[in-house]
Amino acid sequence: MEPINLNDLQRFVGFPAEIVIQDSVVRDQAPAVQKSVKKIQLCPDKTHIRFYFDDFYFLAVPMASQVKETDTEWSAFDKESGLHYHIRKV
Repeated sequence: MEPINLNDLQRFVGFPAEIVIQDSVVRDQAPAVQKSVKKIQLCPDKTHIRFYFDDFYFLAVPMASQVKETDTEWSAFDKESGLHYHIRKV
């Protein structure tokens, strides 16, 4: 796993994606949702990456998360919260 690189994430901008957030033991998982990623940027205090789906709504992933990625998928694990974030182009 590697740290988050903002430039690497730009490949998801403008594409529909499936978003899944789950905890470490997969006991509480929200259903997957399909959204189009409008933009990706750092939050003002630079502690999170924000995946914007429109001008207001976003998913914030902690910068301290460890990342795994392919050309079409990106996943991050936040050790502090125990959450896994998965984004996949559809």
